[in-house]
Amino acid sequence: MRADRLLALLLLLQNRGRMTAPDLAAELEVSVRTVYRDVEALAASGVPVCADRGPLGGYRLMDGYRTRLTGLTDAEAGALFLAGAPGPAQDLGLGAVLATAQLKLQAALPGGSAEHARRVRERFHLDAPAWFRDGDPGTFLAPIAQAVWEQRVLRTEYRRWRGEVRRELEPLGVVLKSGIWYLVARTDGALRTYRVSRFTAVEPTDAGFERPADFDLAGYWEESSRRLEAMLEQGTARVRLSPRGRSLLPMLFGAAGSLALADAGPADGAGWMEVELAVESPAVAVGDLLRLGAEAEVLGPAELRAAVAETVAALAARYAAGADGT
Repeated sequence: MRADRLLALLLLLQNRGRMTAPDLAAELEVSVRTVYRDVEALAASGVPVCADRGPLGGYRLMDGYRTRLTGLTDAEAGALFLAGAPGPAQDLGLGAVLATAQLKLQAALPGGSAEHARRVRERFHLDAPAWFRDGDPGTFLAPIAQAVWEQRVLRTEYRRWRGEVRRELEPLGVVLKSGIWYLVARTDGALRTYRVSRFTAVEPTDAGFERPADFDLAGYWEESSRRLEAMLEQGTARVRLSPRGRSLLPMLFGAAGSLALADAGPADGAGWMEVELAVESPAVAVGDLLRLGAEAEVLGPAELRAAVAETVAALAARYAAGADGT
């Protein structure tokens, strides 16, 4: 394990330049004291590691030094072929580039690694969109991605629920989530997230912008996703589930359904079980819970049970009336 860590430390310094001991410790998930020992070990093995003091100091490799220890293991080579999902690359206009890069990578790998990568590609396939939902890259994904890369301001028109808005955006990154592309951009000093398929007009401009030095796309997306989940989960429903309803719950409610089952008590003699399920607003919760059909009974809160009963009664009356409405 230490050999792997020393190699990772060496490659970090080679790829990123000067780094402080705390930064290296965070990247390697070790203590600062461990970084000190590892740097000493690298220096003792002949690697020219320089330590610069002062506010702008840190560790760096001697100018001009580069290691050749960059070979890929079989697992790493296979992972690279898995990472190259062709659908998203095609959406971004990089399909041909990705195919060429994979051919070059495969040609450069030694025999054993090339065979391992070929088997990974034959046996595993990544399909980003969810079932029964096509991805929606939208018309403007390619120019948006280009503007992100070139740090160019975009003049846009965007369709919201309350109507269209016109804005100039500083595009910072694109994210693919369950087959749907999103743009993270700055406007009027605030960070916002936009669904790419809802842009009705996108015009790249000649104006550039300064990318925030501390912006972390993955970190922003994770935090904004947590905030959205917290906003959507507005209450808890007490639900009684049949055995089949229990099997449906994780499929229909995802992590919330799995968590509800994990915290549930024992089933009764007929196999029914009560769970506490995190739900959205009552209007949304009614529709979500009705997907369970007769395999579930909402026990509370009282207003949610009444809303479900009212909807079920309306459906029963409509179907009792017959196909011609009589």
